[in-house]
Parts: sequence; C-alpha cells; structure tokens
Amino acid sequence: LYCSYTLLSEKLTQMMEWASKRSVIRMNGDKFRRFVKAPPRNYSVVIMFTALQPQRQCGVCRQADEEFQVLANSWRYSSAFTNKVFFASVDFDEGSDVFQMLSMNSAPTFLHFPSKGKPRRSDTYELQVRGFAAEQLARWVADRTDVQIRVIRPPNYAGPLLLGFLLAVIGGLAYLRRHNLEFLFNKNVWAFSALCFVLIMTSGQMWNHIRGPPYAHKNPSTGQVSYIHGSSQAQFVAETHIVLLFNAAITMGMVLLCEAATSDMDIGKRKIMCVAGIGLVMLFFSWLLSIFRAKYHGYPYSFLMG
Repeated sequence: LYCSYTLLSEKLTQMMEWASKRSVIRMNGDKFRRFVKAPPRNYSVVIMFTALQPQRQCGVCRQADEEFQVLANSWRYSSAFTNKVFFASVDFDEGSDVFQMLSMNSAPTFLHFPSKGKPRRSDTYELQVRGFAAEQLARWVADRTDVQIRVIRPPNYAGPLLLGFLLAVIGGLAYLRRHNLEFLFNKNVWAFSALCFVLIMTSGQMWNHIRGPPYAHKNPSTGQVSYIHGSSQAQFVAETHIVLLFNAAITMGMVLLCEAATSDMDIGKRKIMCVAGIGLVMLFFSWLLSIFRAKYHGYPYSFLMG
C-alpha cells in the first residue's frame, strides 16, 4: 500500500511538473503506458490523438489542436485548476504504437481516460456531431469529469479591425459623394446586400461559428476526402460553401427568368436569358436535392439526379 501511494505521488508530481510547462502534455508510447494506462491513478486524462506533421496533410488536426490548446490553457490558468484532470496529446509520428494499441485509425480523436476503470463509449468525443470548438469540448469534459472549465480565448482583433476598415470605406465613399447620395436609395444595392446576407445565413455559417466543425474529413485509411457530412445532425465548413454556391446559382436562375419576362430587351436576348435561367434552376436544384437525400437517408424524392 505504501509503495502504491508513493508511486501515485511520483506520477502526480511529474504530471503537475509537465502541466506547469505546457498546458497540453505531449506523450509518446512509454509515457502513455506509464501515466495513463498503468495503475495507480486518481486523476483523469483527456487526450487528443492527432497527426500534426506536415507530411500527414491533416488540416483538421491543426484546427482541432488550436481549440484543444485554448481549452487546456483555460483550465491550466484558471483559479480552479487542480490535479483532478490533465490534458495531453499523442501524435501519430511520436506514438504510433498507442494508435495500434487502441485500434485507432483516424485523427483527430478525443478520448477521456477516467480516474477509475476503463473508458466507456461516452468517453469518446463525438467529433463529427459536436465539432471541435473549445466550448463544446468543455461541455463534454464537464459531463465526464464534473470539472467546469470557463473557456477564455485570447483577444482577436481581426473582426473589429475588419469592421472598422469597412466602416471607414463606406464613410469615405459617402464623403466623396456627399453631394450625390442617390446610391444610398438604390433598390438594387439594398436588394443585393440583403440577398447576400440571406444566402450566408441559410447556408449554415452561423452553425459553423457556434460549433466549429472541420472544413472537410479525410479518411486516413483510403485518403478519400469528404466534403459533405453523411448525417443530418452535422456538417462540414466546405459543405456550407457548396450549399451557398448552389443557392446562389438557383437565385441567379430565378432572377434571369424574371428579367426575361419583364425586361424591354429584344426577343432573342430574352429567350437566351430564359433558357439560361431554367438551366440554372433545374441543374443546381437537382444537385441541392441530391445533397439533401444524402444527409436525410430514405428521403423518397429526387429530380434529374438520383
């Protein structure tokens, strides 16, 4: 019993020393087996299994690592920090034996190793459903460890600077044309601005901002890249861009049809606009419906494409 207590004390001391230097402890196979797998252990370890080396070409891993660092830093530098839970990472090129030991074939993956017993199914983070935003990871950690982490992000001045630049440009244009502000009352300008805003919102950009999903998913076994998520409960960033493009094309087709019916141009040009509008609506609506069918399995309707 004394030896077990001494060993646990040494492990805790070592883990605290590593955590004081880096919020996310880097582990290889030996460290993992000694400090995570082997008893005794009265602390939880949340590990991100990743592949950050450039030759692995895992862009999602880099994005997930940034969010994981935000979460770990928020915990390490909070007043509530204790030795109850630690954050660590295992890179494939430094701990491939750990990947083999756990039969793991994808990255990034987040696992929670509880202080007692073996990991359960709920100790594997549902990355494809919840995304890898630090706030979502913090909720999962709270569910598994009862440790509440208030995520504190470093200040990001890009948004305010961009907004300030945009306002300065608008103010400069208004000043230069201060004697002729009719463009502010142009219906087409306001209609185009409103349409862009609607397309951005309906494509799922707000969901991306809240959940922080990966841009796409690359299967580490086959190398195949998926841009459309197979579930109706999640999406990729690339998927929202595709949906935005398709909705914009359908809208353009409808605008062309309206112009063909109401414009004063000659009949030949109006016929071309009509055919182009019908083509855009039919083609891109069919593709959009195909995406919907792929995400909502069993949906019975299709158009042009199965």
